[in-house]
Amino acid sequence: MSMIRMLGDVLHLSAILILLSKMLRQRSAAGISLKSMQLFAIVFCTRYIDLFFHYLGVYNTVMKIFFIISTLHICYLMRLKSPWKATYDRENDTFRIRYLIVPCVVLAILLHSKPRVNIVVELLWTFSQYLESVAILPQIFLLEYTERYDALTSHYLFCLGAYRVVYMVHWLVQFYVRGSIRWISVISGLVQSLLYVDFFYHYVTQVVRRAKQRYELAK
Repeated sequence: MSMIRMLGDVLHLSAILILLSKMLRQRSAAGISLKSMQLFAIVFCTRYIDLFFHYLGVYNTVMKIFFIISTLHICYLMRLKSPWKATYDRENDTFRIRYLIVPCVVLAILLHSKPRVNIVVELLWTFSQYLESVAILPQIFLLEYTERYDALTSHYLFCLGAYRVVYMVHWLVQFYVRGSIRWISVISGLVQSLLYVDFFYHYVTQVVRRAKQRYELAK
């Protein structure tokens, strides 16, 4: 397995673990968009449908199951379990996700690759690629509206954005080495990365500011 891809997986895994750790330690879902988590749950459930058809090794199987279960668990906590349900900011998490889901369904039907397994699996995989590229939008809108850039939420989003950037590098390296690439993944990854640009700016600004504060206190 490519070390670049493994780095991307580590960042993705870290993002989920940071978010779960934040929620469990603080016993709060403040600043987290349930709408985004629901979209990611749809992404993983549709993309990893191949778990029922192919065995791709322990690593891939464990990672796929973890992403599905952990994301569904976060959704469960925020929707049904106290105190996370009570601390979820539903008044401000108002992004209408159907305006993301429906266009992605249409795009998947119109623009998809030649089926590797069957047309249904290919359409679901393609849909998941398109949807993942915009699934973070409700979270970004919530942060921009509330301006709650707390440290752990910021670290979660940074790892999530960095994972996609690293995966894009992996795909481009694969194209250089093997001469083949799935352009749907690259274009979707590029769109997703661009959505993080403003957040990355805020993240770096915060890190620099905190470093300066620690430096001033240490004087």
